[in-house]
Amino acid sequence: MKILVLNCGSSSIKFEFFNMENEKVLSTGIVEKVGMKGSFLMLNKPNGDKVKFEGDVLDHKIGVEYILGVLSSEKHGVLKSLDEIQAVGHRVVHGGEDFSGSVYINDEVIEVLEKNVELAPLHNPANLKGIYALQALLPEVPQVAVFDTAFHQTMKPKAYMYGIPYSLYKKYKIRRYGFHGTSHRYVYKRACEILGFKNENKKIISCHLGNGASVAAIINGKSVDTSMGFTPVEGLIMGTRAGDLDIGALTYIMRKEEIGIETSSILINKFSGMLGITGVSSDMREIEEKAEEGHERAKLGLEMYAYRVKKYIGSYAAAMGGVDILIFTGGIGENAVELRTEICKGLAFIGLELDEEKNKVRGKEIIISKNTSKSKILIVPTNEELVIAQDTFEIIKQI
Repeated sequence: MKILVLNCGSSSIKFEFFNMENEKVLSTGIVEKVGMKGSFLMLNKPNGDKVKFEGDVLDHKIGVEYILGVLSSEKHGVLKSLDEIQAVGHRVVHGGEDFSGSVYINDEVIEVLEKNVELAPLHNPANLKGIYALQALLPEVPQVAVFDTAFHQTMKPKAYMYGIPYSLYKKYKIRRYGFHGTSHRYVYKRACEILGFKNENKKIISCHLGNGASVAAIINGKSVDTSMGFTPVEGLIMGTRAGDLDIGALTYIMRKEEIGIETSSILINKFSGMLGITGVSSDMREIEEKAEEGHERAKLGLEMYAYRVKKYIGSYAAAMGGVDILIFTGGIGENAVELRTEICKGLAFIGLELDEEKNKVRGKEIIISKNTSKSKILIVPTNEELVIAQDTFEIIKQI
């Protein structure tokens, strides 16, 4: 079965095309600047070559049509006919409380997704546009939704409820949902495979560290807690997101700066985090360069970032009664050698001892704990697209 995976953002469409007989990636790429000037499609060919196609992409339907055209083109494509696309898997950010796993997309599912738009107004509308586009362009091809939030639906109320009037939870479903679920699910399974462990009775902490970042606590293959909350703002300090912030501090800023809800949302989502702290960038590589040059706020930002991750590791180890495996993934988690070192300092008391020589790697699947470490530390590059393809394959097989 050949499956197309789509990840539709507000102004971009990432795609990956799989042959599920061997889970081989046949083609990948991205459409950038959808609905904007200078839009283009970048295709990554199987031989490693990159080809850029420039042209107007006014909306997501045109973007998807552009992708299908390139995939089936004689010169650059990998399809003789669009009939070879047997299913499409979509990354959908928010499934609310309605979905605890991936689902076949039908009219009822779309209706629920539309209802949940207000829970993820920046993401779900774009995800839906990709679904609508495929319905129009390839109406006979089955589609599957794979949710960022679904993996965390195993959390218990004590972990997902907030200390607000219960009536507000019942009325508006305000609770911790968590995100990056597809990534956390992939890396914990892969870590167990690498170590030859079964999921049962294993206590795992997964750190997805990228421009968006979250930590998940996993017991017996199920998420029991995670750092992101009702929105992706809560938890770790991120590229431009504030992370954990006293609500009173935010209302104080709103009064002092005389700003409203929309402006305050932009403040904590787009101008805070590492960008706001350092004044340098939201890109960790640029911040690390400045820190090496002696930039004080860059050094402060890195210290704050590592400290916040360490706190979550410690709190989740306490909540689970220990930890067997610590995983680093995501662009920062996989590549930031010094940050991993700083995060792991002082964690020997919970059985985590980093081998600094083994840790001197970037982007590799590797065990980086000492041989004598009671618990294991790994780098596991994430592969969310493969998980989406696998879930799509399993669901479509049963139809």
